[in-house]
Amino acid sequence: MQTTVYRAPVYEPTVDELETLKKLEMGEDVSLWSAAKEYLSKRLVERGLVQQDEERHWHITESGRQLIRRTY
Repeated sequence: MQTTVYRAPVYEPTVDELETLKKLEMGEDVSLWSAAKEYLSKRLVERGLVQQDEERHWHITESGRQLIRRTY
């Protein structure tokens, strides 16, 4: 049996997700450990708002920056 993932037609980031995106935009280092500690959502990765480098540090993408500009 194949399962499908439901995606709501409108993506509204949580306050925690927006805060993490803002930290990344300001150049703060967010490691895998701190991301887990700060509840970095898998949705940010799925939506292409953040990405990881080879050292497993998170970086905001252009899509993430656009979301912050639209929200704040």
